[in-house]
Amino acid sequence: METLKKQKFGIKTQKQTAAEWFKTLRNNICAEFENIDGEGKFERKTWLRDGGGGGEMSVMRGKVFEKVGVNISTVYGTLSEQFQKELPGADKDPNFWASGVSLVAHMQSPHVPAVHFNTRFICVGEKTWFGGGADLNPMYPVKEDTEFFHGKFKNACDKHDSAYYEKFSKWCDDYFFNKHRNETRGVGGIFYDYLDTGNWIFDFAFTQDVGRAFLEAFPPIVRKNMNKTWTEAEREHQLKKRGHYAEFNLVYDRGTRFGFMTGGNTEAILMSLPPVAKWP
Repeated sequence: METLKKQKFGIKTQKQTAAEWFKTLRNNICAEFENIDGEGKFERKTWLRDGGGGGEMSVMRGKVFEKVGVNISTVYGTLSEQFQKELPGADKDPNFWASGVSLVAHMQSPHVPAVHFNTRFICVGEKTWFGGGADLNPMYPVKEDTEFFHGKFKNACDKHDSAYYEKFSKWCDDYFFNKHRNETRGVGGIFYDYLDTGNWIFDFAFTQDVGRAFLEAFPPIVRKNMNKTWTEAEREHQLKKRGHYAEFNLVYDRGTRFGFMTGGNTEAILMSLPPVAKWP
């Protein structure tokens, strides 16, 4: 397998193959979300990074999705001295390349959970790895929906390694935790980073299945709950929960920090913030 990896999946091919998958996944997610919404359409906007690369934002505001962004990017260049201390391999070679797809959906109905999903492939010097995951953020948790969401990602994990789900689910709970409020951001999912088993084909296949699991997990939950009626009190609760969501993304989220520290597009980086939120 190692010989095959070197012959057919050199670093150039790995980069191209991963970036193409992220674009394909973006297209599939956008098509499914437009089908669910029935009225909204994604508007796309490309951007270029001064230091190298760029990306494309896809944002929709509709009757079901109050605001959803599905962004792809491929950026490269040299890491800042500050950031070199935070990534494996950067102390020896500060050159980096990163590609990925990132999604955050904030829903009109307080009975439809917000959701986050992303997967990425990163190269720093000679080191490469995959990362990503998804977490569900309901305003009013429903046990059946939580178990359904987790079940899809457990199935994806179990196809590749029976230890993945327990490890990555706990990582998700630990990562998506608002320390200053002593509360989890939502009901979890999976989160993984620095995934490099030494078999690029295996790691890429897992990352693809994580993307497919998202398409199996979230749309049915939306369809199940999107036509429920809600009250002004429930909307008020939703807006306050969104405030806590925004706090996490601005204070703790690695993706936000990575984007800013590598000179990414500000609008794309802050796509994850809700359109409307409240604080007491």
